[in-house]
Amino acid sequence: MTIRKRLTRSRDKMVAGVLAGIGDYFDVDPTIIRIVYVILSIASVGFPGLIAYLIMWAIIPEEKSF
Repeated sequence: MTIRKRLTRSRDKMVAGVLAGIGDYFDVDPTIIRIVYVILSIASVGFPGLIAYLIMWAIIPEEKSF
């Protein structure tokens, strides 16, 4: 039986759990993902990064608690 990974928003969140969920999916520290995201958003003058975050917040489901 193979267990498939799913991309979900994490409950370990600062805003919506999107970046922490991405970190969990790729087995990377969420802090690293957050730092890279902020640097890329600032480099692109922030607006495209904000739009991308809001879209991810809307389409990525929140992880279920068991």
